[in-house]
Amino acid sequence: MIEIRWHARGGQGAVTASKILASSAIREGKYAQSAPDYGAERAGAPLRSFNRVSEKPITLHCLVLHPDIVVVVDPTLLKTVPILEGTSENAVLVINTDKTPEEIRNMLDIKDRKIYTVNASAIAMEEFGKPFMNVPMLGALVKVIENLVSLDSVKEDIKATFGKKVSKELLEANLRALERAYREVKGE
Repeated sequence: MIEIRWHARGGQGAVTASKILASSAIREGKYAQSAPDYGAERAGAPLRSFNRVSEKPITLHCLVLHPDIVVVVDPTLLKTVPILEGTSENAVLVINTDKTPEEIRNMLDIKDRKIYTVNASAIAMEEFGKPFMNVPMLGALVKVIENLVSLDSVKEDIKATFGKKVSKELLEANLRALERAYREVKGE
């Protein structure tokens, strides 16, 4: 089982991205969970969302306490929330930033972890002119966990999730953002 913890701010779409990941895993015949964790519902407040994905039925129904992967959608949270809480040295970090993995390693003063970075903020602004980094971060995560869920399944779930809610142009922009982040993520 792979456990994932997302860190974001309210309104950035991390809960939606977490749901899309779970739906994509289920589409591929896996077992998956998605659960948000936030206090007062207000835009801009820090929140967490969680995923579990497994080839076998999942019997846990609690928050993810020891994530295998931590996804940071909002880079300002690197300095304000304990993103490494509950992680082992094997935990993988996927961070939205314009910094390199080595710069993040130095900033967080960590040595032996796999760190992946992608400038999801720039991708979002270039593709749809708004700071919605959830879909680009989902693209980066799918690349990092390549054998867990396919990019094609995620595309199908994005179409199902957003297809009737947004314009065709915005849907296509989201799919481009997903693919760009998948290609542009860097890791060490």
